[in-house]
Amino acid sequence: MPASTTPALTARALLLDMDGTLVNSDAVVERCWRRWATEHGLDPDEALKVVHGRQGYATMAVLLPDRPMEQNHADNRVMLAQETADTDGVIPVPGAPAFLAALTGLPHALVTSADEPLARARMTAADLPMPPVRVTAERVGASKPDPEGFLKGAAELGFVAADCVAFEDSEAGIEAARAAGMRVVGVGPRAKSLSPDVWVEDLRGIAVEWTLNGLIALRFTS
Repeated sequence: MPASTTPALTARALLLDMDGTLVNSDAVVERCWRRWATEHGLDPDEALKVVHGRQGYATMAVLLPDRPMEQNHADNRVMLAQETADTDGVIPVPGAPAFLAALTGLPHALVTSADEPLARARMTAADLPMPPVRVTAERVGASKPDPEGFLKGAAELGFVAADCVAFEDSEAGIEAARAAGMRVVGVGPRAKSLSPDVWVEDLRGIAVEWTLNGLIALRFTS
């Protein structure tokens, strides 16, 4: 590690989004949502601008605001089954394997808009370990950008939100982390223009250290 590198952020716990942050699932997301948008007479390119970060039913509510919510939930169940079965092209975000390995034994949680089966399918397809603490879609009552998931993740780890740093890639996710009172590391191209506390192209070049006073120090070396 270069001697000039200094800690950019310190935290007591890290909260990690999955899609776009740890796992690149853009190929399957695009396939499934283009199909759904076309079936409902929507412009697929416009639909893809709002799908990232939210649970499916919440995305559908944005795209079809006058449709009854029970129809969105019904379509979301179908969408989840399709996405869980389709892992073609699901790969780790560069640097994700080493980053998660560095977090072994440190306080961290997965906070994702995927449900448990979809999260397991994608993490397995990307050959990434599932964090022991997980807040998945079925464990919250509101989708990102609501902060519920991040607040629940922090509480399960035993920390207040201000002591946590969230890793996110999407507008909805960054808004959720901010609403929870957390600092944010933005990951990837979608996050670059969203003013996270720190932005990284991917997870390469992030050094993780456990300090003597019980803090996680994040050093950004690229």
